[in-house]
Amino acid sequence: MKQSHKIILTILMMLFPAVLYAAHGISIDGNLKYPKGFERFDYTSPVAKKGGTLVLHDLGSFDKLNPFTLKGLAPLGLEMFVFETLATPSLDEPFAEYGLLAKDMELAQDKLSIIYTLDERAKFSDGTALTPEDVKYSLETLKSEKAHPSYQIYLQDIVGAEILDSKRIKFTFARENRELHMIASQIPILSKTFYEKYGFIIENGKDTMVPPVGTGPYVIDEIKPGKSIRYKRNKNYWGIDNPARKGMYNFDTIMVKYFKDQIVSVEAFKAGEFDFMVINIAKQWKRDLNSHHFKNGTLIKKRYPHKNNAGMQAFVFNTRKK
Repeated sequence: MKQSHKIILTILMMLFPAVLYAAHGISIDGNLKYPKGFERFDYTSPVAKKGGTLVLHDLGSFDKLNPFTLKGLAPLGLEMFVFETLATPSLDEPFAEYGLLAKDMELAQDKLSIIYTLDERAKFSDGTALTPEDVKYSLETLKSEKAHPSYQIYLQDIVGAEILDSKRIKFTFARENRELHMIASQIPILSKTFYEKYGFIIENGKDTMVPPVGTGPYVIDEIKPGKSIRYKRNKNYWGIDNPARKGMYNFDTIMVKYFKDQIVSVEAFKAGEFDFMVINIAKQWKRDLNSHHFKNGTLIKKRYPHKNNAGMQAFVFNTRKK
């Protein structure tokens, strides 16, 4: 670049500090493992086949299909399978996200705003197109008293949303924070049309089991309130060729069964009621998972070492009392 061009570019950046080049991904430090136009995440398989059924389990029960409100319990899988965000993290690098519903993201130089350009292919499971109005509605609803208070706290520094045109929306921030643009990109995107019709908060007398409309790879296929929920793969899923989705969500059907407690679920697992469970109770690992099913190979008990933070499991004593 010529010196004169550098001077002109510097002047333009001073005059228009909110302008930056659009990016396919964002991170805290500006570094990304995957370049623009990448084919898929490295941990996915290019030969993964679609089909089959996966049966999972959860404890307790569920009494609603809106995972974003305070009252009631939603089933496992809704946020992962039915709803999507503007960007999605990769699992093999820290603090990085790649465009999903948004194909381009422009973080302002002063880091006080970000502009999202929505993927023109993105649509909800009912066939309606994703619009900036849906994104604006999602932010305003999740920041309101209708949603779980955790969203109000988490999103409090995203102070506004401005629709720029039919595919672009701008979020503004209250202050500079190197994580805010990543937090904004994690907002679950809701269908404004659906929730204005059925209500975001289910009031007395309304059906709490109306399957929600989302942009995700699965739709709800069958519900047995409090007992089980079955998701089926959306064969018209808009993001099937998105690099952040290739090779993923391969099961045709995902079933989640509910059990009263951990002890019951372990026995159900040994009886073949579901396919996979994580054990974090030493007694169960050592004593309870030693039936003939493990000896003949019907069930496999295996450790998966990792270096991620896993929290703490311990006894905590009140030493203030003798």
